[in-house]
Amino acid sequence: MSALDIRTLSPDQLDENLVGLSKVLHACVHSGASVSFVLPFTLKDAMRFWTNKVRPALVASECVLFAAFINEELVGTVQLDHSMPPNQTHRCEVSKLLVRPDFHRRGIARKLMVALEQKARQLERPLITLDTAKNSNAQHLYESLGFNRVGEIPNFARHPTLKKHEATTYMYKEVQASSTR
Repeated sequence: MSALDIRTLSPDQLDENLVGLSKVLHACVHSGASVSFVLPFTLKDAMRFWTNKVRPALVASECVLFAAFINEELVGTVQLDHSMPPNQTHRCEVSKLLVRPDFHRRGIARKLMVALEQKARQLERPLITLDTAKNSNAQHLYESLGFNRVGEIPNFARHPTLKKHEATTYMYKEVQASSTR
């Protein structure tokens, strides 16, 4: 595998990488990733998500968008949402960990999560939370990274490609704050 480069993207860089981000999201949904969307799901739907949901959060400095590139090709992404209510400013949330299916099993998701954890430390957010489809590959990855299961909610979300509902698992990890800010 060629060198993997993990970058944080600004709003303008999101715009420059809109097609790549949209292709990643589109491919993941079509391969069955439970990330809020269901079929039918078009490339335009994916573009609207990045433009209407993520870009405003980046402009407002409410989240950090990470992108994984191999040979300048965008192959994965994850978001760190740190826009929390006043009583939860010690916490942040993982959102939309996505790796293009043809790049699975290469350590890309793990490296994105390591970058996300480092940023959480820098932001002095020692509690990271997330939810994921029960017993998914993502859940197993999060557990291997030290995330703890809190509980499950049955029939939480509709499966993206099948007409059935799936349980979700809530997880958390506590990390030490970075000594540099």
